[in-house]
Amino acid sequence: MPLILEANSLSLNDVHRFLQLEELSIGSFTDFLNLETLTEFEQQDLLRIRNDYHRYLKYGKISEGLVKFLTIAPLMRLAGFYDVPIRLTMEDSVAIAVEDEDKRITGRMDILAINNPQGNIAPPFWILVIETKNSAIEVCEGLPQLLTYTFKSLQEQPSVWDLATNGLRYQFVYLKREQQPTYQLMPLLSLNESGGAIELLQVLKSICKLVSFQE
Repeated sequence: MPLILEANSLSLNDVHRFLQLEELSIGSFTDFLNLETLTEFEQQDLLRIRNDYHRYLKYGKISEGLVKFLTIAPLMRLAGFYDVPIRLTMEDSVAIAVEDEDKRITGRMDILAINNPQGNIAPPFWILVIETKNSAIEVCEGLPQLLTYTFKSLQEQPSVWDLATNGLRYQFVYLKREQQPTYQLMPLLSLNESGGAIELLQVLKSICKLVSFQE
């Protein structure tokens, strides 16, 4: 019987070792994405999301579930992730067999956005994987889980985007299938900063539009 490991118990060093993932230097969004100017409506909606989050933060720590409700859900709707042919799933279980190791890593993804056009593509194209934490936890603590879950998609597609967030800070990660799989952290974005919040929505919109290349 293989040894069963939970993804939320792994360190970043464990992930590097078990999955043979290599970390590259910090990347730039514009190397991979086309960031479009936001409309006045989008900027006003973004401001409401920021204000809602800060109103709740004044009362103390915001739970993981409330982070999803206050920030992730409205941001993804505004970015277009609720539109056809994208389908969102939550708390999906995932298991990864570790090559050359008598181990199996299991866990549950918080949010997964896939391309699910009519007629269905098998397997579906993973657009974005999101790992959320409560507001008191640093986003870097979600990286081992996030990388582990997303690694599975590289068996079927050349690259995928990840996002770890605590509602205030947003860490995007770009994974790429190569001879040795690699990942790049992108610049950390903050909902608290006007420029960071705008870039956050621009990035989400651009990632959402990647689905058009898979139809």
